[in-house]
Amino acid sequence: MRYGPPVLKLVGTLAAVGLVTFGLLWNSLFAKMPSLPSREALWALNREPAVEFIDVKGATISVRGPRYGRAVLAEQLPAHVVNAFIAAEDRRFREHTGIDMWAVVRALLANARAGRTVEGASTITQQLVKNLFLTPDQTIKRKAQEARLAGDLERLLSKSEILDLYLNRIYLGAGAYGLDAAARTYFGKPPADLTLAESAMLASFPKAPTRFANEAQSTRAKERQHYVLTQMVEAGFISKTQADDAYGQELIFAKDTPDTFTGHALDYAVERVHDILPNPPPDLVIKLTLDLSLQTAAQDSVEHGLGTMGRDRRASEGAAILIDVNGAIRAMVGGRDYLKSQFNRATQARRQPGSSFKMFVYAAALEDGMTPGTVRYDMPITINNWRPRNYGGEYRGAVTLSEALAESLNTVAAQIGNEIGVDKVTALAHEFGVKSTLHNYPSITLGSDEVTLLDMTTGFGVLAKGGLQMSPYIIDEIRNSKGDLLYSNPVTTSPRIYPEKLVGEMNSMLTRVVVAGTGGAARIPGWDVAGKTGTSQDWRDAWFLGYTTRYVGGVWVGNDDDKPMAKITGGEMSARIWADMMKVALKDIPPEPLPGAKQAEEYLSTETQDRLNFYRRLASAFASVAARGGG
Repeated sequence: MRYGPPVLKLVGTLAAVGLVTFGLLWNSLFAKMPSLPSREALWALNREPAVEFIDVKGATISVRGPRYGRAVLAEQLPAHVVNAFIAAEDRRFREHTGIDMWAVVRALLANARAGRTVEGASTITQQLVKNLFLTPDQTIKRKAQEARLAGDLERLLSKSEILDLYLNRIYLGAGAYGLDAAARTYFGKPPADLTLAESAMLASFPKAPTRFANEAQSTRAKERQHYVLTQMVEAGFISKTQADDAYGQELIFAKDTPDTFTGHALDYAVERVHDILPNPPPDLVIKLTLDLSLQTAAQDSVEHGLGTMGRDRRASEGAAILIDVNGAIRAMVGGRDYLKSQFNRATQARRQPGSSFKMFVYAAALEDGMTPGTVRYDMPITINNWRPRNYGGEYRGAVTLSEALAESLNTVAAQIGNEIGVDKVTALAHEFGVKSTLHNYPSITLGSDEVTLLDMTTGFGVLAKGGLQMSPYIIDEIRNSKGDLLYSNPVTTSPRIYPEKLVGEMNSMLTRVVVAGTGGAARIPGWDVAGKTGTSQDWRDAWFLGYTTRYVGGVWVGNDDDKPMAKITGGEMSARIWADMMKVALKDIPPEPLPGAKQAEEYLSTETQDRLNFYRRLASAFASVAARGGG
């Protein structure tokens, strides 16, 4: 049959209208549709800034921002973990090409029978596309774009790559994005350790993550878990017996405890990140040098000390730092409660170190040619109209430098500084690591300038390290969430800044401080401990700085408002806190001798004591003559 011109014209018109309509429809559905980025870009696409901090052993310390967790690969996980998500969300995941037409038909029939939406048909690929590129709006346009992009994604990536991306980007409630973050948030363990029961519970969350997460310990959540287990049985992933056993298990959820202590250390670490990477990516996994067990010990020691003695002695705040001899900061406590105050008293507070600063005075004196056995006189002196006084107001007469340091005699330290030049003292302190501004006043010998606890601990660390430069660091590695290494702390050789022989002599004097001087509360059975106490004017600050062959630590106690404490010295609460913290750090290490520590016995020999007694009798005789008006 032949059609005349009018019919052909009509057909042509209809075809043209159809094409135009199709074009308009196509344009309305797919105009401004996002395009797929590269494989690498998919991992970081649309991620909010998030930082995970892990300790030196790999344990998560804290997460700031949305918790994305560490990258996991499906092939490295137990089968029941991965299969729980496939059974719950997309049983034909490995067969379809982005859209599961069988699931679509099944959902249409189920919804028609129910008269409402009771079943969905989105595949894992579609869910991934929606989460990465599209809005959650339930519109035809969004669903059309979702379907098209799902097909594009299936052509760009393999099934394994899609599954990996899904498991790392799916939102599972409670701020947790990805399986690793969810496993640690809800159950306090990595995904590889999840049980079948735990996996089924987590796999139930993607449908309504916020609601299901809030109801995680409810009857409704158990019903959803049962649904996932049933789907796994129907898919042939597990047996009914396994499903029943898993359903009957009691789930133990991780406790969400507020971070009241470590926040100060994490803030300090973030500052260092920006020094290392001026333009860091939005998501980071930062491996710190902190050891959670030692961090906890330091926290507990500070809190116990202030809790038992603080009220009576009018001390309300404290700070502590523990550094190993290689410079790695193993613990940092910047205050009692980070949630109440983010001010870091370990790194930001500048306080007078008092007599703990004398370590630099005596180290400079040895470098100038004096020895621990050098004799000076403890007596009233005046230096440029400044009259230093001893704690307690008494004077000993002739003493060795070793004895003067052990008893923290102010007049001797002042004399030494004046004799060798205070500029040598401040120069040595700066070389040892004190970054604070120091003035060449005579009173600097007694710690009149303000410094940080980190400065002082670094300075004592030079002696702990045998005279080598101490460079504290808190960041071991920085990676992005995919695991790419962005930074690793370089292994460098530390220069020598203080002679090894003099280190031994300083060790001998500073161990005497602990054995027979003001630092007795810092003793640790079996270990040589070297250290120095410090108390600032009017008892506003109490310090103890000390070290062994393995660690150097510092403790400060005081008040933020600078109010005086009740005559508390560094040899009391601060030294006790230091010892409690250090005992945990040294618990499983056989005691090691500190080089030169036993030399202190030489300066207590009979010959030395006889010589000192002679000088003291002579000084006493001169004092008696002066009292009678003799000349």
